[in-house]
Amino acid sequence: MASEAHGAEQGGLEFHPMDQFLVKPLFGGDHIGLFTITNVTLWMALAGIAVVAMMVVGTRRRAIIPSRGQSIGELAYGFIYKMVEDVAGKDAVKFFPYIMTLFMFIVMANFLGLLPMSFTTTSHFAVTIGLALLVFVTVTVVGFVKNGAAFLGLFWVSSAPLALRPILAIIEVISYFVRPVSHSIRLAGNVMAGHAVIKVFAGFAAIAVVSPVSIVAITAMYGLEVLVAFIQAYVFTILTCVYLKDALHPSH
Repeated sequence: MASEAHGAEQGGLEFHPMDQFLVKPLFGGDHIGLFTITNVTLWMALAGIAVVAMMVVGTRRRAIIPSRGQSIGELAYGFIYKMVEDVAGKDAVKFFPYIMTLFMFIVMANFLGLLPMSFTTTSHFAVTIGLALLVFVTVTVVGFVKNGAAFLGLFWVSSAPLALRPILAIIEVISYFVRPVSHSIRLAGNVMAGHAVIKVFAGFAAIAVVSPVSIVAITAMYGLEVLVAFIQAYVFTILTCVYLKDALHPSH
């Protein structure tokens, strides 16, 4: 408090870019329990509602001349369907509903997080790790159910020299179990970094001398964040397809 007061007396600028990522309860004081409704749960629910609104409500008429909502829904459907088929193979199409839902939720959460006064749920590792673990468990179960013990062939590089195969097998096992970590950090880290940079530029906008430069920087960074919101959802989804391909076809 003393340092903040001293900064105010000196005309200093006080802002905390990471405060926008704090989890806050919406009701009942500051305590967060197991069933507490927070800003995270609120915006996750809004992302789910947005997905339903676009993919169910927006396409319910199925007109020959599609509306804007139907056009976007059909474009997203075709885009993800082709991704699953091209990356993971035709036998992976049965997992299309799960992958489509995953992509739409992430992209909606990312775009909703760009609204003023909103909260970006995909900036929290608890959310992205949960999504990544679901993918990891699903892929692992599918791999063993479909291939049995042959799924372990994913870790045995038969094309390498025999002396190197045990070492490579250890490396492959480690990299396999690191997948959910890298899968989740990539999404949360990119989203969090962009929002933090925008908040820093917004803090400098209060200084008259650098305000025009700061506003231009915010505009440019916001445009980049719109692109990142889609790209990170795409990357998360295509990696899911790659992992699914390994589960369905585990041979090197």
